[in-house]
Amino acid sequence: MSDFENIRYEVEKGRARITLNRPEKLNALSKDLLIELNEALWEADDNTAVHCVILKGEGRAFSAGYDLGGTPQTQGFSRVRSEENTYRSSRSVDDDAWQMERAQQNRMAIFDMHKPVIAQLHGYCLAGGTDVALLCDMIICADNTRIGFPPARDLGALPNNMWLYNVGPQWAKRMMLTGDSITGAEAQQIGLVMKAVPPEHLENEVEQLADRLALIDPDLLSANKRIINQGLELMGARTLQRMAVENDVRGHNTAAALGWAERVAEIGLKGALQQRDDKFGDGMLRVNGPELRDEHGNLIDP
Repeated sequence: MSDFENIRYEVEKGRARITLNRPEKLNALSKDLLIELNEALWEADDNTAVHCVILKGEGRAFSAGYDLGGTPQTQGFSRVRSEENTYRSSRSVDDDAWQMERAQQNRMAIFDMHKPVIAQLHGYCLAGGTDVALLCDMIICADNTRIGFPPARDLGALPNNMWLYNVGPQWAKRMMLTGDSITGAEAQQIGLVMKAVPPEHLENEVEQLADRLALIDPDLLSANKRIINQGLELMGARTLQRMAVENDVRGHNTAAALGWAERVAEIGLKGALQQRDDKFGDGMLRVNGPELRDEHGNLIDP
């Protein structure tokens, strides 16, 4: 049923399943993938047979983040785009903001569409993966899922920011200011996800929730989703997403971020990521009890 290249799309039993389908890249979010995701979300919202959407990832991860490997964009250009014209890059502050805003429009379909979206997380949900997942209406994850935003350590600020509304200011700061990650089980404890279950129960947990949503008039689902999201808007949630993009441009102009391209050119993408993250050990935080670490920065049991 799917003619997409970077996602799979199917409709069955009152639900649309959208699967991020770049498993060889741990479902890294390319521009083309986000364009296809936006299209699929609005297709599901328009289809009267669909009561809800399940958003998940193929392979070992939901998504390990944005595609930093420079995969060229092939979709979403104007039909009158011409090689005779000069187009925006990200060389100026305004160019960077424009590019970030355009990408955010694709993600915000999750928040703006009328029908509920369930995120089904497993493996890694990192960086840009959290930008997508945290816009969903309900998040169910495997209890061993790893969730975090390591690029906050050197690449910029978070271009989507629903963390505050899920976990409050202290845990939002704890995770953003260090880029440390959390397990799915502990993410449930602080409200970052709705529920965490053993991996073998994940699919059934999500599907049985979709079964129950399929029993409800989709227009009524819409009314109840939208009043809650309008409440979030009254608390500034949608405006904060817009501001987060501008703030990320500010983050891109820090010394740490400006040196990123040089580090990648010198030691390669993998080397630059390793150089950044190795000093943080396992990169995990602990919700319950003291954070004791060995000499390499890895958590150890009290």
